[in-house]
Amino acid sequence: MNLQSGTYYWPITFPDAPSYPALEEDLSCDVLIIGGGSSGAQCAYYLADANLDVVVIEKSTIGSGSTSTNTALISYSGEKMFTNLINTFGTDYITRHLQLLKEAINEIEAASKKVIIDCEFNRRDTLYSASCAEDVESLKKEYEFLKQHNCDLAFLTKEEIEEKYPFSRDAAIYSYNDAEINPFRFTHALVDYAAQKGIRIYENTKMNGHHYDKELGKMIVSTKNRCSIQARYVIFAASYEGMEIKKEKKASFVSTYTVTTNPVEDLSKWYNRTLIWETARPYLFMRTTRDNRIIIGGLDDNTTYAEDRDSKLIHKKNKLIEEFNKMFPTIKVQPEYYLAAFYGGTSDGIPIIGKYEEYPNSYFLFAFGDNGTVYSQVLSKIIVKEIVEGNSPDLALYLQERPLLNKG
Repeated sequence: MNLQSGTYYWPITFPDAPSYPALEEDLSCDVLIIGGGSSGAQCAYYLADANLDVVVIEKSTIGSGSTSTNTALISYSGEKMFTNLINTFGTDYITRHLQLLKEAINEIEAASKKVIIDCEFNRRDTLYSASCAEDVESLKKEYEFLKQHNCDLAFLTKEEIEEKYPFSRDAAIYSYNDAEINPFRFTHALVDYAAQKGIRIYENTKMNGHHYDKELGKMIVSTKNRCSIQARYVIFAASYEGMEIKKEKKASFVSTYTVTTNPVEDLSKWYNRTLIWETARPYLFMRTTRDNRIIIGGLDDNTTYAEDRDSKLIHKKNKLIEEFNKMFPTIKVQPEYYLAAFYGGTSDGIPIIGKYEEYPNSYFLFAFGDNGTVYSQVLSKIIVKEIVEGNSPDLALYLQERPLLNKG
């Protein structure tokens, strides 16, 4: 799958990232993780202290896939409002989902403090604004639901927004203590932590076949370099490329675009350097980086053809800069890195743990959606708990055949 194209900012922040050997021999293990991006790294992190024999294989190098295009705005709120999700899943279901997302942000922070490599984790507030007057009522309803469930946030009026920012919106939810992170460094940090704990990591090791051996009770995975891996459990954490292994009907793709600017000297007009996004669809989002760059993304396009996606990159880059200039006219920026990428979502707004009959003892981690890093943390913990303890009560919330409200 041609996932992305363009120029990438995150890898230049860690030019001396650790490297790992390619697999050159047959082996067996308790758990095999396929994929060395953020999702695979988060699984490895949770398995690092589980007293199991764990192997990670990555077809290229750690963090070189969609992790390199992840903008890593760390928030519990997502593209579909919780109040809309309730219509599909019910209040209790979504209340638990919200709780798990909030816990995941805390666990990302805890992990960033536990590892050796600096992940550039910072707590940030979020401004989620109404893109038009018609969106204010639904935004207010969302605020009231979140407030009832102990979320730390405020509802800003047009006047309050104008006091803080150089642009105007009719209303906004202002959420405290969301976060931002460097996803490339975070992924490497978790993999390094796992390696220090004895997990075997192999780069440039591409899976090219798999089957289940009933007599052994194991999955047998073959690699392009003619090695064989026997595993009691397999976690397919290959992000969007996992769809090439198992097509999941609830998942779909669009194209998205991102610009990373030059470092900016003065960000004083950007109140608290908040994460910024909006109710419009497709939406625009913005954040800052450790070295004072600005990441501007969005303007999603429905095309799923790589050539079509890439042909629009220059236009989208210019449009993203134009939209930023409208909001922050005194902050002068130039695009230094810009990219086009496929972006996966789910039809019902909830990420997926795929368990399929044709893949015994296997889990597909589809952390699709605009909160991919947070979703991955939630799903990774659930999968690992299921493997280590034999049961995770939250697993049913994220299975591909999840219980819908009034289904039947």
